[in-house]
Amino acid sequence: MDSIICRFTPQIPNRVFLEVPKNRKDWVDFIKSLNKWWWHPEEKVWSVPRTPETAQRCKTFFGEALVIDRNKEISIELVRKTAEKSQRLELLKTLPDKISLHNHPQKSDWLLLNLPQSLVESHLTNVKNIHGRRWNADWFAWEVPYTQLTIRFVKQYLSGNVHWTFTPDDNIPERLPAAEPQAITYKETTTPAKYEAAVTALEQTLMLKRYSWRTIKSYKNCFRQFIRHYDDIKPSQITRRQIDAYVFGLIKERNISESHQNQILSAIKMFYGTVIAQEEKVLNLFRPKKSQKLPKVLTEQEVTFLLRAVDNLKHRCILMLVYSAGLRLGEVINLRLMELQPEQNRLFVRGGKGKKDRCTLLSEKVWELLKQYLEIYKPIDWLFEGQTGGQYSERSVQKIFTEAKLKSRVNPDATVHTLRHSFATHLLEKGVDLRYIQELLGHESSKTTEIYTHITHKGWNKIKSPIDDLKI
Repeated sequence: MDSIICRFTPQIPNRVFLEVPKNRKDWVDFIKSLNKWWWHPEEKVWSVPRTPETAQRCKTFFGEALVIDRNKEISIELVRKTAEKSQRLELLKTLPDKISLHNHPQKSDWLLLNLPQSLVESHLTNVKNIHGRRWNADWFAWEVPYTQLTIRFVKQYLSGNVHWTFTPDDNIPERLPAAEPQAITYKETTTPAKYEAAVTALEQTLMLKRYSWRTIKSYKNCFRQFIRHYDDIKPSQITRRQIDAYVFGLIKERNISESHQNQILSAIKMFYGTVIAQEEKVLNLFRPKKSQKLPKVLTEQEVTFLLRAVDNLKHRCILMLVYSAGLRLGEVINLRLMELQPEQNRLFVRGGKGKKDRCTLLSEKVWELLKQYLEIYKPIDWLFEGQTGGQYSERSVQKIFTEAKLKSRVNPDATVHTLRHSFATHLLEKGVDLRYIQELLGHESSKTTEIYTHITHKGWNKIKSPIDDLKI
């Protein structure tokens, strides 16, 4: 039976220390429901106030699992740190009821930001939007980088509510330097095939044909799984019948999607048709019938709710730009400052899907917001940069969208790409010619763009069902 160990120390008479088994998340959740709980990471113990109310709640919740150990002494280091925490907590009570910024006592390139409980509801979102901020449980404060970017942000969004305990230096850096890259040891997770040389030959061909790294990775994985299925047969000796049997087995046993089936067939066709010149094996491969799925789109009202749900200036600029210009996820993070042309209300997309460049819209409303963003964040090269510079990541944009989607409660199946579909659909509903939409989206064929004609509801109000004319 699991037990929770409770210890006391006369040096800290107002705290109780609890040791919780790692597997009891329910016990941890209960401790977090108590007032003024502290976690001590180095000693891996929890402490809570030693009050009759807390004692009664713990006895009721833990029952016989609560074991009081008065014999084992508590480390002097834990006593010292707990005493320091108590002193800091008392010191916070003497500060004015404002956000306080202090020099960090241990790190010269960081500041401590204290947010009073009375201002949490109104200012916590802005504090969380500071680049690089992190919570320091020992100091009951937010650590924020001591940079020009932080100072500008605080003055812009927290001005009038900040108590400065120091005067910022003029020579502080624009942002903290990027951390030195650590030597990474990659763990091989893919079991090589017996004839792995065939996979290597396929990779070389794809690289010579200048395929994208994503396509190369997918083709390699698909082809490796294929030749491992026939591990004792040389790839050059695998027959057309065996190719068909392999794909049939995947469809029957694993119910693979049409897109995955196409990917497998493309990898196999590339190897036999180009790498080893056995094109006769892959002539007229059985391709799946293409499904006619309509893209998911948001209504204009849903887009409004979604964008209003984003408080962070930078995050809002990203999502507004994706929607207003019909950008793909990879295109918005690849934008550089020089590619914006606000005078002509346009921006250039370089190296989009299919390695194509194109020109698309730069909304006046979005540009006004971008000017505020550029004034505060001052990116150097990429339009949207990470916390320490460099290109923003796709995963970060996806996370921004997911949080906004949950907060605004729009279509739960929507993705970042849904904003691009919505851009095209809304333009079509406003009467924009399909040819212009094709150019803005960068579609090579007009047939790709025509799919949006099946989504738009333009003119539906003039159509009524024939049953409405029947006298029934």
